[in-house]
Amino acid sequence: MSINEAVAKRISKLLKQKHITQYRLEQKSGVYHGAMDRILSCYNKTVTLTTIYKLARGFDMSLLEFLDDELFRSDELEID
Repeated sequence: MSINEAVAKRISKLLKQKHITQYRLEQKSGVYHGAMDRILSCYNKTVTLTTIYKLARGFDMSLLEFLDDELFRSDELEID
């Protein structure tokens, strides 16, 4: 799994856990709808740290809390 896929899965998981919509996350984080769609569909080849930081803030969590998930600790995570 690529880092981008892990980020997309983490966003989807948090949307369900926190019972918020993608639209609401876009509003709170300042990440534009098109960018969010590209992230969630894994169309982007890279997701910047700035974008991940904005997403974490949109979820009312720190960057470290966002990244604190098994998805990012997997030995199978592809780092290109």
